[in-house]
Amino acid sequence: MLTLFHSPKSRSSRMLWLLEEIGAPYEVRYVSIPRRDAPDALPDPANPHPDKKVPCLQHDGAVIFESAAIALYLTDAFPEAGIGAPVGDPLRGPYISWLFYHGGVIEPNMVLQFTGMPAQTGPGGWGRPDTMNRLISEAVERGPYLLGERFTAVDILIGSMGQWAREMLPPGAAMDAYLQRLAQRPALARSYLRDSPPA
Repeated sequence: MLTLFHSPKSRSSRMLWLLEEIGAPYEVRYVSIPRRDAPDALPDPANPHPDKKVPCLQHDGAVIFESAAIALYLTDAFPEAGIGAPVGDPLRGPYISWLFYHGGVIEPNMVLQFTGMPAQTGPGGWGRPDTMNRLISEAVERGPYLLGERFTAVDILIGSMGQWAREMLPPGAAMDAYLQRLAQRPALARSYLRDSPPA
């Protein structure tokens, strides 16, 4: 059984979308995390994430954390869903590159942007925001998805940022059309229904 440790309206929300696209049965365990609107919230001791953050996935005794790791794990474990790039696929290199570029460059830059801190672009820092925005824009303009004709988990990780806050992704008509394509996916609509615990 797949179990997602999840907190509503957080980074783990995109993992609900991913799991809905995968189509395998899964369980959601709602956990508390410190948040901007509740900074004193206590971490949930039931959460197996080493830092008590989300997302965290449990599968057959294995614990997987970090969004890119979960995306790679799930798309490799369920290749029949068709939203990954298995070993031997010509898109494997670009696929894993984008997954880890998301975690290593895109997310850190977005956090700095939203907290008003300066970009870390020197030695020991990560990639420049202008280069990042150019790469994302060029991929979307080639489209229709970040890896071309195939929708993948990369679109979930990066596209979900624009679904949450449009200003997180570069401006432009091609980006607006891309986000609209993603918004029409039935799995995304289903994920919204599981984001919060049942009343």
